[in-house]
Amino acid sequence: MSASPFARVPPRRRGEVALLADGQAWTFGELDARMGGFVAALRAAGVRRGDRVALRGSNRAETVVALLGMAIAGVTAVLVHPRLTEPEARALIDDAEVALALDDAGVDALLLDGVNRRWPALPRCELGAPLAMIYTSGTSGRPKGAVLTHGAFAASAAASERNLGWEHPDRWVAALPIAHVGGLSVLTRCLRAGRPVVLLPRFDADAVLDAVRAGGTLVSVVPTMLRALLEADRDNVLARARALLVGGAACPPELLAESAARGVRALATYGMTEMCSQVATQTPTREPVAQRGVGRALHGVELRIVDDDGAPVATGAVGRITVRGPMRMRGYWGQGPLADEAYFDTGDLGSLDPVGVLSIHARRTDLVVTGGENVYPVEVEQCLEAHPSVAAALVFGVPDPVWGQRVAAAVVARGAVADETAWRAALAEHARGRLAGFKRPRLLARVDAIGALPSGKPDRAGAAARYGAALSPWGDGVSSRPPHGSNP
Repeated sequence: MSASPFARVPPRRRGEVALLADGQAWTFGELDARMGGFVAALRAAGVRRGDRVALRGSNRAETVVALLGMAIAGVTAVLVHPRLTEPEARALIDDAEVALALDDAGVDALLLDGVNRRWPALPRCELGAPLAMIYTSGTSGRPKGAVLTHGAFAASAAASERNLGWEHPDRWVAALPIAHVGGLSVLTRCLRAGRPVVLLPRFDADAVLDAVRAGGTLVSVVPTMLRALLEADRDNVLARARALLVGGAACPPELLAESAARGVRALATYGMTEMCSQVATQTPTREPVAQRGVGRALHGVELRIVDDDGAPVATGAVGRITVRGPMRMRGYWGQGPLADEAYFDTGDLGSLDPVGVLSIHARRTDLVVTGGENVYPVEVEQCLEAHPSVAAALVFGVPDPVWGQRVAAAVVARGAVADETAWRAALAEHARGRLAGFKRPRLLARVDAIGALPSGKPDRAGAAARYGAALSPWGDGVSSRPPHGSNP
């Protein structure tokens, strides 16, 4: 962990391929040259070391150049998912108090402005300096910016390398968005090791298979992507890959078993934004085997399973998963740094077997994980309840064999509903402009009242059983392609 993954490359590697994107191969030297102009343009725009810059960039080479430039310039990249609606993105940008906000067009303008500018003098990247700020939510529904340092990403990359290793022809196929820690961590691992990244603009099963045919050896996916790949892989191309890392949501055992039966080395992983991605991962073997759990903790990661009072539980017992290590976030933006030795309480429930293999029993309380994307019910409920025809809403997940879960809502109407179809259409239109597609409910039930627990809190845990028979599609027109994003 001697240097940031984003440190400038030594001269001997400048001619090696670093990135394949948009039908073009980019060497380290070519990225470095474009990065220099970008950094100079940032300086000309008034951005200084220690500032935060929002980056709402899609998966393309220019976004990689911008990330490299910000890292070298000592600027924290506040990553904003390009699929968020304008109100959602603006809320994060405002919260982060950025010096500048860039989308794809803004990045292109700076790159053009920097063509004839010269590199400014810059100090070396500091491992303790923030590299990125990525927003994630607990169960409160309020997004929080996890502040992740250069050193944390370096430690995460080193831990991944210790488990997975590198082989000479390795190329990592990246179809996850760079705005997610899953996509960003692929980039940092490969930059640190000097290996090429095959960057796809979005997940497309045929494009991923083509990338593997062309020499891609490692692939990061979420379970829905793996299922789509297996369905599309009529020539068993995936068996050529050295490993597929599957994270972002619980991977059904039958999906791992099907992969193994077809000779595909699919490795379940468990991770989170707050730990720069992976915490535990199955170990690769020469022969595909559907292993149990999600593997052991990676090198440097300390795992503890505790009860509600914070006391360690017995081996094999279920409790809250807490983690710490050099890849842990500095803290949440605006909430101060975490103590160096503090464990991060994931809120997830799991257990450790006698040899340290971690099993996940439940994701964070109330969290809906659909296609690898986290959906926080409170956020969706607040959106629905803002509509004048809604008195109350309860959002929850229902099991789905393809998506893992689907977002469902039980809604109490305000007043009489004369036309059910028109009422549902109005709600769908209301949500469409305020929530990203993966957050919007796919199923809805109009109910007379929301069931509550004795404490008075809504009975979210029992919602699927209570309202399941009344749920029906509400005709939102949400895209059916897998919402990508994860922590593999």
